Amino acid sequence: MEEIYAKFVSQKISKTRWRPVPSGSLQTAETFATGSWDNEENYVSLWSIGDLGNLDSDGGFEGDHQLLCGSRHYGDVMDLRFFDQERIVAASSTGCVTVFLHHPNNQTLTACQQWATAHYHTGPGSPSWSCAPCTGVVCNNPEIVTVGEDGRINLFRVDHKEAVRTIVWEVHFHPSNPDHLFTCSEDGSLWHWDASTDVPEKSSLFHQGGRNSTFLSHSISNQASVHQSLISSWLSTDPAKDRIEITSLLPNRTLSVNSLDVLGPCLVCGTDAEAIYVTRQLFS
Repeated sequence: MEEIYAKFVSQKISKTRWRPVPSGSLQTAETFATGSWDNEENYVSLWSIGDLGNLDSDGGFEGDHQLLCGSRHYGDVMDLRFFDQERIVAASSTGCVTVFLHHPNNQTLTACQQWATAHYHTGPGSPSWSCAPCTGVVCNNPEIVTVGEDGRINLFRVDHKEAVRTIVWEVHFHPSNPDHLFTCSEDGSLWHWDASTDVPEKSSLFHQGGRNSTFLSHSISNQASVHQSLISSWLSTDPAKDRIEITSLLPNRTLSVNSLDVLGPCLVCGTDAEAIYVTRQLFS
């Protein structure tokens, strides 16, 4: 096994990501990014593994991964992704999402785009406003999708100053029956996700189960044997119980459904269409 090189960097490292190799290229990975957390000052940094065996200006081996550049990051780095060869997207515990641009000519890393309130509790300007950590980010040029502790899933584009779309506003488990999940979205949808064990098995992975209902199969890798009563339906490995029924609870799409709450058989939601919807027969 090849030797493992270690470098102490005086930072707690939360995320590490290799810079992707260009498609069709025969070169190997040489550059990676890191993000830190739980420090007085956190950083997003870019590193090179260099040439093994060659000495650098400090007399150390270049194989000991050399720091190319870095930029201060406000809050903990909760996630980190390369957007392309030059840009890195960082998710912050402050709810902010930042795109950093690498300038190889002078080896600097600067913030080139930022959504400061990508994730937050309540709304900006509210007396009770507070940031919500952005916990994950994925990239598919030109789009960036983020998730946060506020229950939102946001869609951004690097050429837009605001979120293109908030995919999900709120997510709620049923308080006494967690096999049932409810979501509301900016596109006017209100969905009931049913993972209970009595959902009928279907032959296909995903197919239309009626005008307002679909069935979704989820596949989970094998887990250690655990008593069935301790396993959530959402994590079941039993193929016979591996079906989720998804039902639209609104007869027609409306403007953004901004909030919902569930208690017993009752659900209430509010919309931008200036309407409040209530049902007392969720499971009838």
